[in-house]
Amino acid sequence: MSLLVLGLSHHGAPLELLEAASLDSGARGRLESAIVGSEHVVESVVVSTCNRTEVYAEGLTFHGALTDVSEALAAATGVPLADLQPHLYVHYEDRGIAHAFSVASGLDSMAVGEAQILGQLRDSLSRAQRRGHVGPALNALLQQALRVGKRVHTETAIDDVSRSLVGAGLAAAQEVLGSIHDAEVLVIGAGGMGALAASTASQVGVASVTVINRGATRAERLAERVGGTSRPWGERSEALSDADIIISSTGATGVVVTASDAAAAAQSRDGRPQVYIDLALPHDIDLAVGDLDTATRVGLGELGELLSHAGEVPQVSEARDIVTAEVAAYLTERSAEAVAPTVAALRSRAQDVVDDEMRRLGRRTPDLTDHDRAEVERAVHRIVEKLLHAPTVRVKEMAQSGQGGSYAKALSELFDLDPREVSVVSTPPALPSIDDEEVGS
Repeated sequence: MSLLVLGLSHHGAPLELLEAASLDSGARGRLESAIVGSEHVVESVVVSTCNRTEVYAEGLTFHGALTDVSEALAAATGVPLADLQPHLYVHYEDRGIAHAFSVASGLDSMAVGEAQILGQLRDSLSRAQRRGHVGPALNALLQQALRVGKRVHTETAIDDVSRSLVGAGLAAAQEVLGSIHDAEVLVIGAGGMGALAASTASQVGVASVTVINRGATRAERLAERVGGTSRPWGERSEALSDADIIISSTGATGVVVTASDAAAAAQSRDGRPQVYIDLALPHDIDLAVGDLDTATRVGLGELGELLSHAGEVPQVSEARDIVTAEVAAYLTERSAEAVAPTVAALRSRAQDVVDDEMRRLGRRTPDLTDHDRAEVERAVHRIVEKLLHAPTVRVKEMAQSGQGGSYAKALSELFDLDPREVSVVSTPPALPSIDDEEVGS
């Protein structure tokens, strides 16, 4: 079996396609069910965020799994496969592991370093676990990805970089409004991105921050945290009229601010300009808002273009170094785990031979003293241990260099081993320990 990652993201897919392929939690679960119910896939986790929709799958065969996942994704999104294929990326095995760690660390996000992805990835894994769509392979991979992401955010200052998406939006607003220190900012949505927007706006020194959210309690808490105010969801029209900058990120399936809403706000402002920053996917702010004379709409597409021209910062380089080291360590550990059943089976076979020979010796020499019998058994164990020492060490060394599989297979063939035997793998026997000096002598 092998890991396959297939998806599309802001790196290679137009915003319109990302919107069309965006899936809510229920749709993600149904897609996972369809994938694991196919012929060539045994595990599946679907991750869908504001700038990506991707499938992690443990497949029985690469080409079969690729076909099954591609067709299921097209069916779930309603986007014809022919329209999806030019924009899909495929990562296999080692590259898939590296991709998962990079995603969890925020290195693959439009707003590099954003921490929201950790929660989104955790929620996706939890859903797949509850529904039985994930098994030992993907569970181990994504659990480790979450640990790597947490380490990156703890050991580097990459969180500072994650503000780049909101910062780019505010910079665009400044191009339209001039100084934004006198601007009144309205944040619609109090989730992760809404909280980031409110915090960033407050820190750059705008005149005021107002938060509106469907859940009033969450809006009140966020407003209090940033030194702003909150308003009820039903007062959106009045709040729009008062705001110079509107930042929206709600996760709603339809638009939150219509063109008529924006037109009414513009009329009440006597021509004073407004900037609408849409951080949502699907979009919260009607595209037609940008056609109004006094309104400027900045969406994820425009922000992504602005950010694409920025060079790599030191925090990102540090994060990439951590991810690279973690991928290498994970691959080494996984290779060692892959050969462990063969090593256990080899030692189990050796233990069986020793036990048989000692029983045979007991029948043939009933007068042998306990002391002499113990000495004979120790001598036999020493011989067996010396014989097993070199192949055991060698298979572990080769596993670390990625060559353990072929060597383990050769051992299985030569000694007629069955590493899949549950009793052997669950409780691998160990011959009595012998000093290294004795092994090498």
